[in-house]
Amino acid sequence: MKFDFDRKRSSIDTLLIRRIVAAVVLALLVAGCSTAEDASGNGTFVQESESVANPSATPSAIQKPEKSETPTETSPTPESIPTLKLKPPPSTLTPIPTSTQIPTPTNTATATIRPSPTKAGQCSDRIPSDDLLTLVTREYAISADYVPGDLVSLANYLPTQVTRGYDSQLRRIAVPSLLQMIADMQRDGLAPEIISGYRSYSAQAVAWRKWLEREPDRAAIISVSPGHSEHQLGTTVDFGSPELAAIVGGDDVEFHTYFYKTREGEWLEKHAHEYGFTLSYPLEAFEITGFYYEPWHYRYIGVDLASELKTKGVSLTQHLLEIYPPPCDQ
Repeated sequence: MKFDFDRKRSSIDTLLIRRIVAAVVLALLVAGCSTAEDASGNGTFVQESESVANPSATPSAIQKPEKSETPTETSPTPESIPTLKLKPPPSTLTPIPTSTQIPTPTNTATATIRPSPTKAGQCSDRIPSDDLLTLVTREYAISADYVPGDLVSLANYLPTQVTRGYDSQLRRIAVPSLLQMIADMQRDGLAPEIISGYRSYSAQAVAWRKWLEREPDRAAIISVSPGHSEHQLGTTVDFGSPELAAIVGGDDVEFHTYFYKTREGEWLEKHAHEYGFTLSYPLEAFEITGFYYEPWHYRYIGVDLASELKTKGVSLTQHLLEIYPPPCDQ
């Protein structure tokens, strides 16, 4: 019985030894296969570096794989940002289209309506500009040296029955309106006359002395001293009528307040403003103008202002004194 037990024990030990040997061999085989697979590599998933593929390389020789050169959106590198090349600007710029512009009208030679602002000085030194609104009164004079630069002779445009043979002159700016007015008066059956136009400083001085000698008490009513006459401006006309002598009752009458009774006087009082002429010294305006009523004395200032004054019933002198400072020192 002891023998059998020993035999059975021996068999068990042998079996255990075989199993252990087999396990060791199996383990060695598994380990060998794994090593062989790592050594051969099939390259299916990743490409190994040269140091890993070479079994002889030492671990210290193995290099870390370089960082990917592909930049990410969250951490771009300066080298990875592309450089943009800008095109140079064109040598000539194309303007942005705009709306059609209104063409600028061609300038025409016209007189300035508003008086040019000038520094006040002595009235005796005042030289008017080319405007039509120079203030001339018994208080405010103009220089003896002033002569308009665009005077023309009315005898070149009107017949003797209108000019009465006088060589009257007027500034060119006023001539077209005057000629049209004369033509319209003649068309209405009237016979207007022009007694005087431009009067120089020296001519006014002669007239002033004449009235001082003839009627010293009335000289200041009939005439005015040189430098204080609107006639020196070259835009003033004294009209006459062939009816005046019969109305007054005299043979040699050129100026009389009864001119307003003539047909020519009546027509001018109603229509002169339509041609740009204004009555300088209206009735009952003596306190403002310093002149008594002169229904024959008209001055050219342009249609717009002449019509405005006609509507308001004021004189040019009043208008200028109200809106402008004194033009000079008396």
